[in-house]
Amino acid sequence: MPARGPELSVRSTAIPGLLVVTMPVHGDSRGWFRENWQRAKMVAEGLPDFTPVQHSLAYNAARGTTRGIHAEPWDKFVSVASGRAFGAWVDLREGPSYGAVHTEELTEDTAVFVPRGVGNSYQTLVPDTTYSYLVNDHWSADAAYTNLNLGDPTVAVPWPIPLEQAVRSEKDLGHPSLADVRAVRPPGVVILGGTGQLGKALAAQFPQARVLGRAECDLADPSSVAALDVPRGGTVLNAAAYTAVDAAQTAQGRAAAWAANATGVAALVRRVAEQRATLVHYSSDYVFDGTGGSGPDGAYLEEDPVAPLGVYGQSKLAGDLAVGTLPRHYLVRTSWVVGEGANFVRTMQRLARDGVRPTVVDDQVGRLTFTTELARATAHLLAGDAPFGTYNVTCSGTPTSWAELAGAVFEHEGRDPGDVTPVSTADYLSGRTGETAPRPAVSTLHLGRIEETGYRPTDQAAALRDYLAG
Repeated sequence: MPARGPELSVRSTAIPGLLVVTMPVHGDSRGWFRENWQRAKMVAEGLPDFTPVQHSLAYNAARGTTRGIHAEPWDKFVSVASGRAFGAWVDLREGPSYGAVHTEELTEDTAVFVPRGVGNSYQTLVPDTTYSYLVNDHWSADAAYTNLNLGDPTVAVPWPIPLEQAVRSEKDLGHPSLADVRAVRPPGVVILGGTGQLGKALAAQFPQARVLGRAECDLADPSSVAALDVPRGGTVLNAAAYTAVDAAQTAQGRAAAWAANATGVAALVRRVAEQRATLVHYSSDYVFDGTGGSGPDGAYLEEDPVAPLGVYGQSKLAGDLAVGTLPRHYLVRTSWVVGEGANFVRTMQRLARDGVRPTVVDDQVGRLTFTTELARATAHLLAGDAPFGTYNVTCSGTPTSWAELAGAVFEHEGRDPGDVTPVSTADYLSGRTGETAPRPAVSTLHLGRIEETGYRPTDQAAALRDYLAG
């Protein structure tokens, strides 16, 4: 069958997230054929990978049949299986685009992706029109709908057939005007590990989120994870983890690391999947062996082979693999995290002020990542509907050693950077007692993938100066 019409394409509209899809139609004297939902091709063109679970059809016998305006608690992919329809969509979500309208004629080569909270309606232009819905949650009579009157003068939908001549249901006639509609609020956000350095930064970035510490949700306790209240279609930001890298090498620490970072994360993935929510999970450069990746100057790409050296990295990798099975996930891999509380930078600042001349390793290379940077990147990924998957997130700029960073801190404090004595990791650890985890020699992560989404990481040197001045 020869194709008629344009190639597959996806274009945006005045309503954020509402996308118009043009589909090739193959036809001959017998009729036509189209791929109404082709996940790989459509996602590649920019359609969200919204994982539909139900397909419904609405047959409309008469011309002028008009349905809506309904905003439902799921995403929809709408088209016509036969006939023609005039579609109208109104943004009923809380925010600056509230009340925005988009209209589109639906024929055999046009479909529309409708995000949760956008009111959906249509009017048939010919008899015997069949309207198709793909949705990413199962229909339920208990689902909460937000409705708008079809004739609301504020949005003034330009119906081709006047509503007084249209076929409408009694229920649709009674829907409220825009002034009386309660705007659809975004699905809730839950932050796990909210008492830690990253959790505090995420809480500041997402002030409406529900913030849970270990007392409210302990990843190492299966019953605690199973009881976690995950908002339907919402987002979980998992900043909880076992991070005692050296202690993880001990018998007790090994069990604790695996319980929180692997078994607990797998349980969290199951809970998030049940609620069709999105998971943002934070990983580590420790999943690599530190010999260098395939990116420029040996930086690690997201798809580079993993080979963790110690128990902490192994447990984190196991959790990462579980997260990767979730359709709606962002796995944020980072390194050398610095936030509110005790950390390397604050330690060096204190030593500089106390007149100490420290010895610091110079054969481990990477870039700092401030927790505010991770929080900002998280907000960017979620707000921009970036493709799900793994993203490296650190500050940008020239990679440095720990010794060089210490020297920069000393210089900021008015000390001579030469007061920091560089030493190899082997020499630094010689004579130390107790378990010590192996560290990656190269922790530099390539940032190209997140930069392709429009994100611009902060330069490491500038971020360090601002942090020290704060």
